[in-house]
Amino acid sequence: MTRSKLFGVGALVLTGAAAAQQLTLAVGLGGWLPGWQPWPYLLLAAVLWLMAKPWWLENGPDTGGVPGFITAAEKRLRRIPAWAYVVVVLALAAGVWAWLQDFEPYLGHEEAVYANKARFWFDGTPDAGWGVYRPVGLPALGALALRLTGYQGHASGGGTGALRAVALVLALVMLCTTYLVARAWTTPRRAVVVVLVLLSGLGFLRRVPEYLNDIGSTALLLIVVFLLVTAQERAGTKAGARAVLLVPFVALAAFYLRYGVVGNLLAVALAGVLAYGPRAWLALGWRLWAAAGVLALGLVPHLLHATQRTGKPLGMILSATSQANREYVGDGLVYYLGVFPYRLAGDLGAVVMAAGVCAAVAAWLRVRRERRGRGSGAPSRPDDRRRVFLGSAALLVFVVLGMATDGEPRFVYLPVTLLTVLGVQAVAELTRAWAPRVLLCVGVLAGLTVAGTAQAVAHGAMPGPASLGASTVPVARALAARDGESCLIVTGYEPEFGWYSGCDAVTYGQYGRLRVEPGTRVSFVRFDKGRLQPDAARVRQLLDGRRATVLRMPAVDGGSAGAATVWSVRF
Repeated sequence: MTRSKLFGVGALVLTGAAAAQQLTLAVGLGGWLPGWQPWPYLLLAAVLWLMAKPWWLENGPDTGGVPGFITAAEKRLRRIPAWAYVVVVLALAAGVWAWLQDFEPYLGHEEAVYANKARFWFDGTPDAGWGVYRPVGLPALGALALRLTGYQGHASGGGTGALRAVALVLALVMLCTTYLVARAWTTPRRAVVVVLVLLSGLGFLRRVPEYLNDIGSTALLLIVVFLLVTAQERAGTKAGARAVLLVPFVALAAFYLRYGVVGNLLAVALAGVLAYGPRAWLALGWRLWAAAGVLALGLVPHLLHATQRTGKPLGMILSATSQANREYVGDGLVYYLGVFPYRLAGDLGAVVMAAGVCAAVAAWLRVRRERRGRGSGAPSRPDDRRRVFLGSAALLVFVVLGMATDGEPRFVYLPVTLLTVLGVQAVAELTRAWAPRVLLCVGVLAGLTVAGTAQAVAHGAMPGPASLGASTVPVARALAARDGESCLIVTGYEPEFGWYSGCDAVTYGQYGRLRVEPGTRVSFVRFDKGRLQPDAARVRQLLDGRRATVLRMPAVDGGSAGAATVWSVRF
């Protein structure tokens, strides 16, 4: 047995182990894995596959090295149009969204903040937990959803489904956008594989069921990147001119949906200059300056509002940065270095992302060699500058966001998507004649991984938030606002209490700076295992001698915050 064949056998074994592991997860038997997280077998298998390249090239499709049933299956699958596969993927995403709702039935902290603002715009219920650094796009969509679904107020107990449906729409838009962009840069079938691999990643799938703005803003950022590429690759044409002029409108939509896209846009702009050079952008002439003018004009309402609320034009953006839960500047970058790429995209996605990084580096070397006039080495390709742009934009996003804020997978969906597109294309080019079969296997494994990741989300990631909601929601509902009553809840979980009670809610720290209107019912909530709360003696001091009604609610089965004590007073 030759060395390359030995490596190939080892790669087959590890690939089979990875598939078996995902099958175990998919059927709900992944509890033996720490946190329901699969072992990264494919990362090692990918290295062995590369070392076995001479072996599988010698046994390619043209040499009779492929079993006949695989060839026949491939021919039948090729008769199915690519759009049909896209429909299946979208249906799979919707099915996973619906299935996961039962595992996290309560709105979490971030979700409740936007939900409260959406309801505030719908019927005037207090927007508990809202801060000036929050963008307005998502609650605007939420208010529209509440109106379209006939929401009847907090007393009806509904609304959560309508807001989570907004999350589903944003996720489907993101997947469709990814397909269309990847199709333009690769092929329709490779684009389907890109979408499947993206959906299978834990970092992405974890947030699909939740009412958040990260996935929707990523779709808009991806359009911005696509338009910038079009502007350069089709410069001098009507399509290129239109692309330049459309960029500011899409960028503004992304900004008002999520202020955090500023870091992404900064990284993309810097990558564009590095990849194409400043002269290429200046050559766009008046269109470039017109786009910059539209962008500046579109930011004027935000800058005026920020000046009014914070005293500084950039006050709201800087306020958002100051909310980062970080111990030191750069700990977000350390986090991304620690989780890249496995914890961001899972076992399969990590391999594809790594291939994308390698493809971007190889393209940069070819462009650099050509720029210096060296004749040796592989010649540059027509799309090399695009690959350099996409790869450098992806890596720069990690750096910019890692320095500006704390690290979370949901902040870096754009680089994950870009590297996935590059990676699928790189795998196809590397495997040559084997590419259709390899991508078929990647697609099948990605579909299986979607099911496995859904189980990991349900049993590994969602029990924590669900158990907290099991403690807080019954207490919030017990304190719900009555008709015509003004009520305020002081707690460490103010957004959640605001949504489920219909009252205004503040933290204990905020209460000390608050002026309470006469006639308001104020409830001080303290959990035995709660957070951001004083001890019982300090709560009694806050009553300031007022006579209080004390309510003791026992711990709920499955609740993580323990029993609750509530002191209610009338001002």
